[in-house]
Amino acid sequence: MDRRSLIKQAGIAGVLAAGAAPAVHAQAAVRWRLASSFPKSLDTIFGSAETFARTVKALSGGKFEVSLHAAGELMPAFGVVDALQNSTIEMAQTAPYYFTGKNSIFAFACAVPFGLTARQMDAWMEHGNGRKLLDAFFANYNIKSYSAGNTGTQMGGWYRKEIKSVADLKGLKMRLGGGLFGEAMDKLGVVAQNMPAGDVYQALEKGTLDATEFVGPYDDQKLGFNKVAPYYYYPGWWEGGAELGFFVNTKAYAALSAENKAIVDAATKVAARDMTAKYDAFNPIALKKLVADKTQLKAFPKDVMDAGYKSSMEVFAEHEAKSAEFKKIHQDMRAFQRDQLLWERFSEFRYNSYMTSVKL
Repeated sequence: MDRRSLIKQAGIAGVLAAGAAPAVHAQAAVRWRLASSFPKSLDTIFGSAETFARTVKALSGGKFEVSLHAAGELMPAFGVVDALQNSTIEMAQTAPYYFTGKNSIFAFACAVPFGLTARQMDAWMEHGNGRKLLDAFFANYNIKSYSAGNTGTQMGGWYRKEIKSVADLKGLKMRLGGGLFGEAMDKLGVVAQNMPAGDVYQALEKGTLDATEFVGPYDDQKLGFNKVAPYYYYPGWWEGGAELGFFVNTKAYAALSAENKAIVDAATKVAARDMTAKYDAFNPIALKKLVADKTQLKAFPKDVMDAGYKSSMEVFAEHEAKSAEFKKIHQDMRAFQRDQLLWERFSEFRYNSYMTSVKL
């Protein structure tokens, strides 16, 4: 081989080497850790994280893996936002309204009293201003947000005694979830109790707790609440649709290749849709079993609903007076909700009302 040929070949080799290096780097293995605020026993909710991780691995050909850690394994259930903010983990799965103690705006990413249903929430987040407004807020916490799935409209909880009027709520010791709901219930005289779901059964059995709200029939049946609190009320006006969240550390996301960013984006959508579909499929089956086991299914009296609405609107007004950002997000959500309710008068509501009146 002459000198000219040698230089030529060396030049080609150099170009190939230079071109290969970025390709090898782009295909380097990625390993993330996801901390959940939920136990593995909640197979619908924790299952969303499992679906996400499985989809990421499949789409990346095994080059991108996400290890899953249930509540308490890496950190306490409510420690995930601090861990993301400090870049201790790359990702979390949680209920955003758990963190209203940091800022009440967190609730809008999950559920607020008399808020959006599951489909309305998806529409506001993805094709309204919801995601844009909330991610601007979450940037303060080093977070990029996605839906992890929605429970749909929740039940109003389990009670050891009947709720016949607003007066029956006064002094009621009730386990409540996070968010602005507790503030609204406080105005109605409810004594909020904060405890892990695993401790609720025993507290109801002993009478140290009078009531609890959780999610809906599928999850509630597994926890056995019907055995110690026979009255099951509906609807859960504080959670017309509760969206669980995937929170991603913004620095970790920025470090991904364009391909891996697309994989994360796609996998969250797969997981979110699957979780919501599971609740819609499994809740009716569980509800029929609960009724067969003598659960007394009851609607909240109208005066309770009206009082809940009034107290909730007072809570929103109080927060709007303190925070211009809260007001901006709340007003945007309500404007979107008004249009959704207008449309549903002529579509879902009318259709479902008719279908429940006929025999299939």
